[in-house]
Amino acid sequence: MYALETRRQALTLLSQGRSLNSVSKQTGISRFAIRSWQARIEPLSRKTECPRCEQLPRPPEAAMAYAYLLGLYLGDGCISRQPRNRGYALRIACADAWPGLIAACRRAVQTVRPMNSVCVARGEGCVMVTSYSAHWPCLFPQHGPGKKHERPIVLERWQQEIVDEHPWEFLRGLIHSDGCRITNWTTRMVGGERKRYEYPRYFFTNTSADILRLYTDTLDKVGVAWRPTRQSRRAENISVARKASVALMDQHIGPKY
Repeated sequence: MYALETRRQALTLLSQGRSLNSVSKQTGISRFAIRSWQARIEPLSRKTECPRCEQLPRPPEAAMAYAYLLGLYLGDGCISRQPRNRGYALRIACADAWPGLIAACRRAVQTVRPMNSVCVARGEGCVMVTSYSAHWPCLFPQHGPGKKHERPIVLERWQQEIVDEHPWEFLRGLIHSDGCRITNWTTRMVGGERKRYEYPRYFFTNTSADILRLYTDTLDKVGVAWRPTRQSRRAENISVARKASVALMDQHIGPKY
C-alpha cells in the first residue's frame, strides 16, 4: 500500500507529460500500480464530490473553464468507461503543432475537476489530454454510444446558461478543436496594376448538424456574421470572413499557437 501523497506525486509527474516508464524508475513504483491509480484518482472520501450529483444539482463553479472545455469536448473529445468499474476517462485530442492549446486544455480540465489529475498520452502527431473520474458523464451528459454526429447533441439548460454567460470561451473551445484561422488571398487591379490582397478568415468544420447549430447560434449572439461554404458529403464548413466579424474573433479567440 502506498500513501495518498505518494500516489499524488506520481500522478503529478504524469500530468507533466512524463512517461509511465520514467515515473516508475524515479519513484520505484511499478507501472501497473501507477496505471491503476490513473483510473482511481479520487480519494474515497471525495468520490461523490460532484455538483451534478448533489441533492440539489448545480452547475460547475468554474463556469468559464467549463464553457471552454465543453467546446473542446464537442469538437475533439470523448468519454469512455474504464474496465472493472474504474470510472470514466475524458480524452481531448490536441495536435502537437499547438503547444499553447495543449496547455490551455490541461488547465481547463484541471480547473473543472481539481481533485483529479491530468495526464498527457502522446500519439503520432497529437496528444490525448486525459483525466479519469466517475463524474465526467455528469458534467458532459452529451456522452453516449456511437459517434456524436450519429446521435442528438443538445445542451441541458444549465449548460446553455453557462454558454450564454461565457459565449466567447465556448466558441474558443470549438475553434481550438475543429476550427482554424487562415489567411486567404486574391488579386485585384489597382491603378492599372494587379496587386495581391490578403485577408484573414475563420473556419469551423464538423459533421454534426447539432454541433454546427450550437456554433452558429452562439456566433449570432455575439454579433459575428457567418455563412456556410461548400458542403461535402461528410462535413460542413462555417466561414467568418467579414472584416468586423474577423476583428471580433481576433479580439476574443485569435489563432491557435
